[in-house]
Amino acid sequence: GYNYEIIVIDDGSPDGTLEVAEQLQKIYGEDKILLRPRATKLGLGTAYIHGVKHATGNFIIIMDADLSHHPKFIPEFIEKQKEGNYDLVSGTRYQGNGGVYGWDLRRKLISRGANFLTQVLLRPGASDLTGSFRLYKKKVLESLVERCVSKGYVFQMEMIVRARQLNYTIGEV
Repeated sequence: GYNYEIIVIDDGSPDGTLEVAEQLQKIYGEDKILLRPRATKLGLGTAYIHGVKHATGNFIIIMDADLSHHPKFIPEFIEKQKEGNYDLVSGTRYQGNGGVYGWDLRRKLISRGANFLTQVLLRPGASDLTGSFRLYKKKVLESLVERCVSKGYVFQMEMIVRARQLNYTIGEV
């Protein structure tokens, strides 16, 4: 098995994330499930910063708590990272076995459109820039978060583009 901790950053989400995390904490223990709620929605970038402050490991996997990213794929991320000693491994919805579940057509079109435009304009060398299922070396994540200036979901795109600018290596699963 893996030595791990799960840090849940919830900022008042109405989907019951915190309540589910509290139940998981009762099952797995407070040493494995760390709850770090915030009173209000402060943005994705600040959630990353908040989580990194509490992380004790050398690697950080970031994913949405609504299970739009299935945890069963985490071992693939770990294997890919080991395979190439990548600084960052990004889950892609647009190659191989990737996909999205539970999204309506509008959300799929926005995601595809944003990725297409970014590919054409910025040539980032990664197929999915708006996805948030990623594994980072902790030091790399800290470095990227310090440099990012965007807010909201554009933050994900900026993280990949900046990683390329800084010559970090990126693997995809």
